[in-house]
Amino acid sequence: MADRDALPLPLEVRARLAELELELSEGDITQKGYEKKRAKLLGAYLPQPSGMEASMAHERRPPMAPSAASRYHRRRSSGTRDERYRSDVHTEAVQAALAKHKERKMAVPMPSKRRSLVVQTSMDAYTPPDTSSGSEEEGGGGQGEGTPTSSQGSVSMEHWISRAIHQGSTTSSSSSSTQSGGSGAASRLADVLAQTHVGKSGPIGHLSLKRKTLLGVAENGHSLRRSCEFGSDLLWPPPLESDENHSAPPDVTTYTSDQPTQVERPHVSTVPRTTPKYGNAELMETGDGVPVSSRVSAKIQQLVNTLKMPRRPPLREFFVDDFEELLEVQQPDPNQPKAEGAPMLTMRGDQLGVVTNWPPSLEAALQRWGTISPKAPCLTTMDTNGKPLYVLTYGKLWTRSIKVAYNILHKLGTKQEPMVRPGDRVALVFPNNDPAAFMVAFYGCLLAEVVPVPIEVPLTRKDAGSQQIGFLLGSCGVTVALTSDACHKGLPKGPTGEIPQFKGWPKLLWFVTESKHLSKPPRDWFPHIKDANNDTAYIEYKTCKDGSVLGVTVMRIAMLTHCQALTQSCGYTEAETIVNVLDFKKDVGLWHGILTSVMNMMHVISIPYSLMKVNPLSWIQKVCQYKAKVACVKSRDMHWALVAHRDQRDINLTSLRMLVVADGSNPWSISSCDAFLNVFQSKGLRPEVICPCASSPEALTVAIRRPTDDSSQPPGRGVLSMNGLSHGVIRVDSEERLSVLTVQDVGTVMPGAMMCVVKPEGVPQLCRTDEIGEICVCSIATGTSYYGLSGMTKNQFEVFPMTGAGAPVSEYPFTRTGLLGFIGPGGLVFIAGKMDGLMVVSGRRHNADDIVATALAVEPMKFVYRGRIAVFSVTVLHDERIVVVAEQRPDSTEEDSFQWMSRVLQAIDSIHGVGVFCLALVPANTLPKTPLGGIHLSETKQLFLEGSLHPCNVLMCPHTCVTNLPKPRQKQPEIGPASVMVGNLVSGKRIAQASGRDLGQIEDNDQARKFLFLSEVLQWRAQTTPDHVLFTLLSSRGAILSSLTCVQLHKRAEKIAAMLMERGHLQDGDHVALVYPPGIDLIAAFYGCLYAGCVPITVRPPHPQNIATTLPTVKMIVEVSRSSCVMTSQVISKLLKSKEASAAVDVRTWPPVLDTDDLPKKKPPQLYKPSNPDTLAYLDFSVSTTGMLAGVKMSHSATSAFCRSIKLQCELYPSREVAICLDPYCGLGFVLWCLCSVYSGHQSILIPPSELEVNPALWLLAVSQFRVRDTFCSYSVMELCTKGLGLQTESLKARGLDLSRVRTCVVVAEERPRIALTQSFSKLFKDLGLHPRAVSTSFGCRVNLAICLQPHGLGKLADQGTSGPDPTTVFVDMRALRHDRVRLVERGSPHSLPLMESGKILPGVRIIIANPETKGPLGDSHLGEIWVHSAHNGSGYFTVYGDEALQSDHFTSRLSFGDTATVWARTGYLGFLRRTELTDASGERHDALYVVGALDEAMELRGMRYHPIDIETSVIRTHKSITECAVFPWTNLLVVVVELEGSEQEALDLVPLVTHAVLEEHYLIVGVVVVVDIGVIPINSRGEKQRMHLRDGFLADQLDPIYVAYNM
Repeated sequence: MADRDALPLPLEVRARLAELELELSEGDITQKGYEKKRAKLLGAYLPQPSGMEASMAHERRPPMAPSAASRYHRRRSSGTRDERYRSDVHTEAVQAALAKHKERKMAVPMPSKRRSLVVQTSMDAYTPPDTSSGSEEEGGGGQGEGTPTSSQGSVSMEHWISRAIHQGSTTSSSSSSTQSGGSGAASRLADVLAQTHVGKSGPIGHLSLKRKTLLGVAENGHSLRRSCEFGSDLLWPPPLESDENHSAPPDVTTYTSDQPTQVERPHVSTVPRTTPKYGNAELMETGDGVPVSSRVSAKIQQLVNTLKMPRRPPLREFFVDDFEELLEVQQPDPNQPKAEGAPMLTMRGDQLGVVTNWPPSLEAALQRWGTISPKAPCLTTMDTNGKPLYVLTYGKLWTRSIKVAYNILHKLGTKQEPMVRPGDRVALVFPNNDPAAFMVAFYGCLLAEVVPVPIEVPLTRKDAGSQQIGFLLGSCGVTVALTSDACHKGLPKGPTGEIPQFKGWPKLLWFVTESKHLSKPPRDWFPHIKDANNDTAYIEYKTCKDGSVLGVTVMRIAMLTHCQALTQSCGYTEAETIVNVLDFKKDVGLWHGILTSVMNMMHVISIPYSLMKVNPLSWIQKVCQYKAKVACVKSRDMHWALVAHRDQRDINLTSLRMLVVADGSNPWSISSCDAFLNVFQSKGLRPEVICPCASSPEALTVAIRRPTDDSSQPPGRGVLSMNGLSHGVIRVDSEERLSVLTVQDVGTVMPGAMMCVVKPEGVPQLCRTDEIGEICVCSIATGTSYYGLSGMTKNQFEVFPMTGAGAPVSEYPFTRTGLLGFIGPGGLVFIAGKMDGLMVVSGRRHNADDIVATALAVEPMKFVYRGRIAVFSVTVLHDERIVVVAEQRPDSTEEDSFQWMSRVLQAIDSIHGVGVFCLALVPANTLPKTPLGGIHLSETKQLFLEGSLHPCNVLMCPHTCVTNLPKPRQKQPEIGPASVMVGNLVSGKRIAQASGRDLGQIEDNDQARKFLFLSEVLQWRAQTTPDHVLFTLLSSRGAILSSLTCVQLHKRAEKIAAMLMERGHLQDGDHVALVYPPGIDLIAAFYGCLYAGCVPITVRPPHPQNIATTLPTVKMIVEVSRSSCVMTSQVISKLLKSKEASAAVDVRTWPPVLDTDDLPKKKPPQLYKPSNPDTLAYLDFSVSTTGMLAGVKMSHSATSAFCRSIKLQCELYPSREVAICLDPYCGLGFVLWCLCSVYSGHQSILIPPSELEVNPALWLLAVSQFRVRDTFCSYSVMELCTKGLGLQTESLKARGLDLSRVRTCVVVAEERPRIALTQSFSKLFKDLGLHPRAVSTSFGCRVNLAICLQPHGLGKLADQGTSGPDPTTVFVDMRALRHDRVRLVERGSPHSLPLMESGKILPGVRIIIANPETKGPLGDSHLGEIWVHSAHNGSGYFTVYGDEALQSDHFTSRLSFGDTATVWARTGYLGFLRRTELTDASGERHDALYVVGALDEAMELRGMRYHPIDIETSVIRTHKSITECAVFPWTNLLVVVVELEGSEQEALDLVPLVTHAVLEEHYLIVGVVVVVDIGVIPINSRGEKQRMHLRDGFLADQLDPIYVAYNM
């Protein structure tokens, strides 16, 4: 590492650097300028790393907290800060909290991304691979050397400078490069360590085996790409030979019982290391002790260490989750604060003093002003340059409104059938820059007595919330929409010019309200002006938390009373000027700027949002220009003015007597108010002018601070403890002032209203005085209902608050405001948050706004946009979890953003005491917006939940925030096998055992039974039926390539035997490797070996396009099986010795290779006849899914018994034809391909699966063409057909494909039946005549190649045959399975897992279910290991090492209790037996065997047993872009690898979805999520995933993932 050390710096350079830092922190220079100058300064002193540009050599600096001196400056240049959420106290609190964290040194492993995903502006944004602070000698005593900055919190400036000076180093600490592309120094170091420490990798001959001492081999296709071509089996690079003790993988036992990790080696650290550095990947190894040098391992180690840290205290109580599964539930903390105050009383507002000249209704007011002072200005609108665009006078407003009223009532529809009648609802669709047209239309509706429903302009057909608005219009029965000319022109149009129907909207007639389009009302027509009554005046829309839109109805009397109350509290007088920046269609903007203003003949200056965007100071300029008395703004507008005010000299705000702050109910508005006052007090702004108000759509104005002339009475302030608030109580915070919320009062109760505070959940009971609750108001001036929703209306508008004794406090109903708060001393109302923003996490209440504020207080803010942060909660595992989404600035680097994210998590954790489930950053400008530019929260949440948010950075923290997982299962001391058996007998359960038909009792005319050996059967057939065709091989076009009759096969085998004796000089009993492509040569070579007395081993040939990965496996099998020679075709024999081959293996060590293309013409002197049926017939080699290479010995007697069993089960006779589409190299596939036809005499139509890649329809066309009744295939073949032919069924039907003759289509497998695949296959080809009962599965394993094979379930359809019962499907409870129990449930019940029977047990096979640990027998429907006893069991493993213990355990086990005499073979698979109601041909009740999964593959996590396939199924269902998934455990972490189909931008969407799904369905926390390209998950020739292989590849950093997320 020495080459990366920095030279000591001269003092003046350090001083200059410190100045630069200061300038940057104060915003005097840009980041780019800073970097440029800094690079220039350091250029001379930094050693240039070889092959790296100079620009990459310099480091990112850690984010600095500005020094005290710079605080004033920052206030001045606060261009980037959103003052709405700004509070210096809060910022300091956050900094302090982060500093505390720094002491804990929590390092968060950064996710790694593929380079293409990192959208970079310039190269210099990348961090060099490993630069750690200081040289190791000098920096040894330095501060927190190797930890990334995220853990350091913010280093204060002085400290940083002094550190740079003392250490003589400029490269400040930083986490090392994490891009998977940059290998750099970190991996170089790791490689060096690996080489020096591990020694050379030895030759394959003496591998040190770590896994079960079988050969650790993985099998795979095309260099880690999936391949069905030959699906060649390949080895992972051989394990490195080493005699040292490697350290075991780290154990994250935060929640397991204290069992040691399953590794039989002592924990000895491999590498003596100095300072632990993040990034210098420590040497770790995979589960088999193969060392891997990789950044991945270092990160996982880091994650593991982080997760080992003490967490919040574990919870104590448990609740039962509709099963014995125990989920922890939060118990109230005995020390938590409780409300102790007196019960509160209702507060009354002042008397509403009715002034004599107040009009009886708003229309009457309009009439009065329109007739007596028609020239008085009512509304002035502005253009985007801030110039007055138009002045609407009261006279014009009056006449135009009458015109609109007349036209609505009389000019729509016909005279007999008018479209709109009084009382109907009409939509008002006006843009935000046209208040005049809106006002005319609104008053026009009031005069016509129709109900206006003001809504936003739908910009596109799929506007974020517009669909919901459509539902509101539909439910209100709206058929007419009033709009302005300009707006009408701007609406999207269809091809013929009409406005299309928006999604979810009713059919509307669009009606333009401009005067020039309207007809004049006749002289005698006049609107009827009544006093305000209980009719609905207007409907205001309200968007709920879940995105749905409700309509709040406001009656005419309520509207008028509300205007009166506002007039009284605000002291409005005639002809005052008011500046309005708010949205005039709803809420405070509508109430002050459209309604109350008309009642008092005021002049409104309306400032559109578009002008504010261009000139944020415009409203202040208008206040000065018009000497306005009142302004209505939001805290955002105050903040914008603060940002822009520097350029303005002549601002004078003395005319303002009231500044209404509309969002005063947001607790964080206080900082905007304070900052605004601070700056503008010198410009004539008086403190008492600022009047925050609280409002809600349901209760209208809830409270407003009155403008007083008496400035001596200061506004109310409360500094509340966040911890107290989260428990719903008010505590003035005294302790550390870290987690506090400062709130300001929003004045007192409105005139004529009563107010109380009730508990937010449950019965509306009055709160105590020191409790936070929902504020309720009783007044005429509130909304009356949600339109058309009586149930919700009752809950919201008709609440009767109760006292503690249960008596209602008033006979009148109250309206819930949706605001959380309390009434303080002096009747002042304080708001602490909104019900909508409330998130209840494990019993504590948190407010979304507060969490946003904390996130914004984390310095430096330059990586995200301040106003664009969304906080919401999602339900995961019975509790709310917090999600934070922010928009990232385009110029921030991966690392910067990640540092910021990890600090936000720490800050929220410290201040709110709550963990964040997910923090996501999305690219700038991608979050859905509301019409006025805010974030559309419910839409954002929806996108997050469905995985279409496309974040560019994600940090998930399930480990820290999910604390209610079920208890880990404590393994009970095992009950002895005898007790289990007695228990079963007592409870009346039978012992789980089953058997196929007894071979001895079956009478059949089986001629082949006379012969002990297959070679004799072939000779007999060659004599008796010489011309009977046994084998037919098809080409990819479906034509017959070649066929073999009995006599042809016999003669060919004789020639091969002669050649073996002559050229090969082989003795009987020698082993011969047969390396042939699937076909007829393979069969002939096999019988040739039997004739010569040799033992054949079939080996899959190497793939010509992929020799490097497939040839080593061939070589290994040849060596391990001790083959004396290799027999093959000419092409392959050349390939084995080619140049490419010599690069992969040592070609000089091949045994003699014989090619059988030109055979000698003579026959052997005599054919070999084995002396004893128990001698070896052939070896069956295969690679298991866990990467074991095992050869199983098959004796002559077992081979014959096997063939007989299959013949009886499948009723195979010489007249039958069977189509076989399987790989012929091992297991049942080999037996069906090579042996069965010779024994039973039926014709086998051979279809090599690799040909299906060229022509997917080949197999099914052959089945149809040869009218085959029985066919065998593999899952990979079935999948190829389902995916490849899904859309072609019609054209296949046209080609005459007919599957109606098929009686059995058996899938040959060594795994749990893939029920979804077989069902979709059956469904897809049902139209082509395939009977759904025809498809079934078989089950075999290493010790017994076929245990079950479903016979003809369709005997009744076909002419004869023993009809076996249907394959039955049961549903079991997945949670019970984890505890090794079987609980049957109904279809569709939660956590149910469908399992399909694995086929009927073969004749002569006996099965028992045994406990894999105690070896005792188990009862019916208990999960245990399947043990098998049959004449065709393998006779043992053929291994070089002759490991006897394993041999006897797997092949010759005995039960520990009960029937201890029988010898069983252990299959290594978990399953259960279940006696069904069905009977088979002999009248016996049918025993069904259900295979659950391999013991080797099962994962033990949190004390429970999980099968990877179940977790994978859940994961694949989460998102349409996940095509395949594999999971494996690493230490105690679950690693999930998903293949992504689609753009790489979707990669990060998958992380939260996968984590969520696995938590919800399996109660497991995912440790690492790896997103890879399609085809990375290795699959073997049988279509099974090789998870161990994938694991080794992941840990060795060989997957080239798109994204790796480390969940915290």
